[in-house]
Amino acid sequence: CVLCGRTDDCPEKYGEKRTYVEYNLTVHYYCLLMSSGIWQRGEEDEGVDGFLIADIRKEVKRAAKLTCNICKKKGASIGCVAPKCKRSYHFPCGIQRECIFQFMEDFRSYCWEHRPVQEFMDKEPRGASQCTICLDLVEHLPVYTVLKSPCCKNAWFHRECLQYQALSAGIFFFRCTVCNNKDKFQNEMLRMGIHIPERDASWELEENAYQDLLHCYQHCDVKRCLCKKGRDYNEPDSKWEIQRCQYCGSRGTHLACSSLKAWEQNWECMECRSIFAKSGKYSKRKKRALSASENSNGTPCLLEEPPPKSPRQSSGSPRSFLLQSPKMMCQNLSPCSHLEQPASNRVTVSPSPVMSNWNWSLRHKYLRQQRKEVCNILKELKVQVQTKTTRLNINAENIWSSALKGFRQRIFSPTNTIEVNFSNCKNRSKTNTSSASKHHLFQVLMLHLQNSSLFEGSFGKNLSLDFQALKENLYFEAGKMIAVSLVHGGPPPGFFSKTLFKCLVYGPENAKPVLEDVADVDVAQTIKTIKYANSLSSLQSTLQDCCEFLTAAGCFRPVTALCDKNMLVNDILIYHVIKRITLPLESFRQGLKTLGVLEKMQTHPDVFSSIFCYRPERLSAETVYNLFTIHSSSDVNKVEGADFWMGYLQDVESGDSVVTLEDILLFVTGSSYIPAIGFDPEPTIKFLHIRYPIGNRLLNCLELPRTKTYQQFKNKMELTIRNTLRVERE
Repeated sequence: CVLCGRTDDCPEKYGEKRTYVEYNLTVHYYCLLMSSGIWQRGEEDEGVDGFLIADIRKEVKRAAKLTCNICKKKGASIGCVAPKCKRSYHFPCGIQRECIFQFMEDFRSYCWEHRPVQEFMDKEPRGASQCTICLDLVEHLPVYTVLKSPCCKNAWFHRECLQYQALSAGIFFFRCTVCNNKDKFQNEMLRMGIHIPERDASWELEENAYQDLLHCYQHCDVKRCLCKKGRDYNEPDSKWEIQRCQYCGSRGTHLACSSLKAWEQNWECMECRSIFAKSGKYSKRKKRALSASENSNGTPCLLEEPPPKSPRQSSGSPRSFLLQSPKMMCQNLSPCSHLEQPASNRVTVSPSPVMSNWNWSLRHKYLRQQRKEVCNILKELKVQVQTKTTRLNINAENIWSSALKGFRQRIFSPTNTIEVNFSNCKNRSKTNTSSASKHHLFQVLMLHLQNSSLFEGSFGKNLSLDFQALKENLYFEAGKMIAVSLVHGGPPPGFFSKTLFKCLVYGPENAKPVLEDVADVDVAQTIKTIKYANSLSSLQSTLQDCCEFLTAAGCFRPVTALCDKNMLVNDILIYHVIKRITLPLESFRQGLKTLGVLEKMQTHPDVFSSIFCYRPERLSAETVYNLFTIHSSSDVNKVEGADFWMGYLQDVESGDSVVTLEDILLFVTGSSYIPAIGFDPEPTIKFLHIRYPIGNRLLNCLELPRTKTYQQFKNKMELTIRNTLRVERE
């Protein structure tokens, strides 16, 4: 090595030893990194990882004048950064003399006298414990060869064991082996001289390491297989295609052998079916609201039915099992109250594609404008929120009950800043990113409310009548949660029917329900039979058949003409959709008054309907691009890397990427959706001379590396975002 003069080839100690024949140059990578008089002035593919050959030769000449304070030979290229310290040494000599080399920021080096040390409390027990990596004993002593975990009191390691672990795990997987803390642990280890390489884990780089996991089960396990070609025969897109169990995936059946009509139809094997049958959750699992009195020892399912198999959506969040609910698959911006008349009364009009797209574009633009106005109104309401914080401790296995308990506690105030801490049943923290936790909590709460027994209907939902929920005041809490979510940065509901929204804004007396607001199939069928009766005798016969229902609804009356059916239908609709739920509606309205949300809804009804009655806009490359402000002193269009950024977003949107647009948003802001109130601060982008992208969730700032080619840019984005989010999910 031209810097240390040694021939040793030990990558773990000195870094990779590289020889460049054309330059007559051999160098250890760590010797080069830690040398005091040289910087990376080139791109990564220039010279030696950005160190220019000319600069290396200058550094060799500079070091040739300096004597190593350890071996007393010339060529000491590394100096101690402590003020007034003039010690110089070779990298291998420094390792031998127990110097500290910090592989971060400006790569500082400290001699044996000025090196950083870990603080040891006087009360800490002396003795020995197992190193959790090699399992040999390690003494609790403040010496160079022993390191203590900054996040666990009783975790001690050999320095050598930690260094090997870091080289193997890389920056994305190196963490405390006891509590899995990453940030605090890595910062301390870097300070104490552990080198954590900026690359993927060694087990991730091994080619085809997980090939066996890609094998799909292909065997028909039903008692009587009908396929003449055998149980292992599989012909896609036919009745002999093998369908796997939707729960375990380790049993299969031919579609024909189990009378399945299509591959999309779910199938369960006998083992899984028997498990669900014993637990009482199979087949007839009905939706219900989780009551406050529910047994806290249980782990109730947040969504009541397993999602059917569906194409991959652009989600990417640890909450994908929630986002794949069939009720969340509606990607259109059509109103939730998607009304459709019977075929006999419907006039079919087929507009031209150009006219249809034009109308869609206009509505799309209109909704965007409305949502911008909502954002400004909600920001006015957020002025009430104080800096004083209220912490919600949420049990990740029972989110609804613990959130409900938190909202009901006496110290909870909607005008306080909300901090969320998720924990599992053992009360061990699962995340310390407050903003990401809060976004996740509000998203889960909105999904739960949408699918709970408080609401009914498939598209646009109305309030239902749940006496248990009414008794426990859950309608009030639901309204309160929605109001708090909107002002504190949660997602918009987006599932209200227009009838429900009008009841809230204009009052129930001014709302006109329609047939599609009726979720009860039997009631809807009764109304249809009355509405489409084509003679007075058939109408009277129908009324006689359902006289009990009409009497209970207060709508039973004699009819003398066929036209009387219209008034009767209107009375039934008003009773079933509005009058029947008078108490839940009033309770829900009181909850929505929290932070003044209902008052603003009543003042700006058209604007707020865009977030209550319409699905949130699906993320697109254009939406994400416009969301970020590029910080630059020059013209944005001329910023180096801006075109790479837009091109990458388009690749992600088209599916030509391992990450999704939601993943990118989550990486930068901690949220996989755009809150109704927008982001605070507004997301920004900086293009810097860094190796990998950095998502600063505190500032909502995305720092991107400048690269020579688009492929380099894309590879760095995919590697960092994918592994960062994967570690968070784990």
